[in-house]
Amino acid sequence: MKQDRSEALEIAVYAGIILLQSGAEIFRVDETVERITRAYGVESCSSFVLSSGLFTTAGNQQEEYFAKVRHVPLSGARLDKVEAVNELSREIARGQHTPQQALEQLRQIDTMPRRPAPARLAASGLGSACFCLMFGGSLPDAFGSFWAGLLLYLWLMAVEDKKLSKITTTLLGSAAATLACLLLFRLGVGQDLNQMVIGSIVPLLPGLPFTIAIRDIADGDYIAGSVRMLDALLVALCIGGGVVLVYTFYYRLTGGWF
Repeated sequence: MKQDRSEALEIAVYAGIILLQSGAEIFRVDETVERITRAYGVESCSSFVLSSGLFTTAGNQQEEYFAKVRHVPLSGARLDKVEAVNELSREIARGQHTPQQALEQLRQIDTMPRRPAPARLAASGLGSACFCLMFGGSLPDAFGSFWAGLLLYLWLMAVEDKKLSKITTTLLGSAAATLACLLLFRLGVGQDLNQMVIGSIVPLLPGLPFTIAIRDIADGDYIAGSVRMLDALLVALCIGGGVVLVYTFYYRLTGGWF
């Protein structure tokens, strides 16, 4: 029985870690940990969740004491993993999985591959082009944004496993997209450079983290929400810094604007 409870707590913590790494809201992580532990008969579990950490304790006069602390660095959103863990936790609550089966399912979710590279590249390019049109750009501007968006995502894929800091990755990515737009504009592609740049940097925008931060704050998780908000604002600042860097370099190189 002690082993069963220990396994249940390990499974609940593992599920919570996957959710945090995938950008889930704090209330969702807390609810999932509680749902899994109760489904496996652990009544004394208590968890404290931050955007970058998970603290879980359990134990009373009838149950063995247990404590686990895990640091979870902020990372990009993986809504496919969030959905998979949510579905698994519901199945566990309905009694459909033994602890061993649940642990194996979590391992499969944790190693779930991303979308194929061509699909992600196409999404980045099309997204950049569509946002360029939405913000008032012309079709030639959208064409330029499409190729700049492709180049940007090629950069993001190239540094995906290099463990570069988010600041460096975002700053250089924004600068690369802006430089691509500038070169295309000088070659006669597009009519409004600003609209091209706006569309091309959209894949970098921290829209989902910013939204989740607001939800966390609205739910009363002020520390976690503030951390996510600061992270989103820092990314936005780096995006602007990359654009300004290229614009400033061009001005100093040529002595004039576009």
